[in-house]
Order: sequence, then structure tokens, then C-alpha cells
Amino acid sequence: MTDDQVRRIGPGPTGGPTPRIARHRYRRRGVIESVTALACLLAVVAYLNLDTDPEPPATGGDFSAGEPTVAGRPTGLPGTVTEAGVASPGLKPRQRPPSPSPSPSTSPMPTPEPVTPVLTVAEAEVPALVDLTGLGTRDWVHWGLVGPDRTVRKRDGSGEIRDEGGRGQRGTYDTNPEGFSWRDGAPVGSADATPTGTYACGVGNGFVLSVAGSGELRTVHLFAGLWMSRGRLDVRLSTGGPTRTLRLEDPHTNHTAQWVIRFRAPRGQKLLMSWTTEQTFTGCGNVGVQAVALR
Repeated sequence: MTDDQVRRIGPGPTGGPTPRIARHRYRRRGVIESVTALACLLAVVAYLNLDTDPEPPATGGDFSAGEPTVAGRPTGLPGTVTEAGVASPGLKPRQRPPSPSPSPSTSPMPTPEPVTPVLTVAEAEVPALVDLTGLGTRDWVHWGLVGPDRTVRKRDGSGEIRDEGGRGQRGTYDTNPEGFSWRDGAPVGSADATPTGTYACGVGNGFVLSVAGSGELRTVHLFAGLWMSRGRLDVRLSTGGPTRTLRLEDPHTNHTAQWVIRFRAPRGQKLLMSWTTEQTFTGCGNVGVQAVALR
């Protein structure tokens, strides 16, 4: 308001304000209007900035090629999603820690049940023809056909029958009253009815044979004999326990027998059979062995 305008405004009928007061009020009104306009402008700007999720650039764009990016978004940098869902530039994505490996089972391994040893011995008649292939389904061994110190074995047998040696010099003979046959031997593939065997003369001399234990119940057929002597058979398990002792005697001629032995011993243990001359009735009284079959 100019001075001329103020001067034209005279005091009112009630003694209105003076020109100076009028100018002061006019200026104050202008200031208030200016402040109000500025506040409105700031409110509009704040409202426009509330868009917190501007349109992101097209997927697959080449950020390094200078394409325009939206303000507030990282330009090709990895980001971590915050609680508000906004990516923070310069931070690597949170990696989930690897799942812990399952702890190995600490349950104790079941203890195998102990093997209860078994040992029985019985004498039986010898058939006129012994079929080793049918009788020794797991293993069999024959002595005397290929020499005093060599044997014929079951081809692809278990190998559980073993010759542990013994005292005295061995010899062969072919006067057994029974014959032995097989169809699966090595080194002799087959035999029809061989009467051969192996012997050792003199008191205290003879044979020590064994069969390996498997933890299962097994049946052993031992074919042995003597000539003008008394023989002693001692059978025991390597695990210990009582010894089974049987005797066979013929002071005049030869005599043969079959002993059927049932046994059970743990793996690593074995059945032991000792067949020796206990007394002689001639200069070369002896004991002999023909075969052993295992099933």
C-alpha cells in the first residue's frame, strides 16, 4: 500500500486506525500469505516424494551401458532385501548357513551272539562204495592215489579240510576192502572205486587232520583203518573242552571204520583229529587214512 493509498484512508467514523498501523497490518498479512504458500509448496513436494516403489528398469538391461535408472535403486550392484523390501546397494545377498550334517549314530553295534561249541563222535559201518562227491558237499579229500604225501581234493571245494601232518614216514597201499569214487576231483577228475590209502608204521606215529570252524553246525565223515595194531582216535576243538577218544583194534589183519563227527566252532577255530598207533602186533603194525568228507 502506497502513502497515497494510506492517506486516502482516513480515520473511520469510530476513530479507525492510523495510516501507520494500517501499513503494519498489511505487511503482516503479506508475510503470513507467503509462509502459507511456502508450506503448501513443501507439502506438495513431500507428497510427490512418497512414491517408494518407482518402476524398475526393464529386466536384462545393460546397466553398464548408461541406461537411465530409477532414483534410489542400485545400478547393477548386488543388494540385500531389507525388512521394508527395498534393496540396499553394495551388500551381498544373505547366504543361508549350510544345514548341519546329521550326527552319526552313537547306537552301539549289536554284539554277535557267542557260538556255543558242539562236539559229538559216533562210529558207523563203511559202505562197499563211498561216493565222496555226494557225501562231501562242502569239501572232501582223498589220500593214497597219487602218492603218500599228495592228495586229491574236491574241485572248487571250501578248503576247510586240512592235513596238519603227523609223526612217522608215510606209505601208500591199495588193499582197502572198500572203494572210493568221485566226479569232481583235482588233480584227478574222477575215480570209480579206488581201494587206495596212506599209512604210517610204529607206535606213536600217525596223522593229525583238522577242519576249520565256521560258526555253523557241520558234519565230518572220517574214513580210517589199521593193520595188525590198535589205533587211538582223539577228537577235540581248538577252543578247548573235553576230548573224545575212541579206539579200534585188529591184531590179525586190516580193519576200517567210518567216524561221523558233528561239531560247531567259531570262525578262526577248528576241529582237530589225531589218529595214531597205540600198540602194534607185528613189526609194521600201523594206522591209515583213506578220506575225509565235509557237509
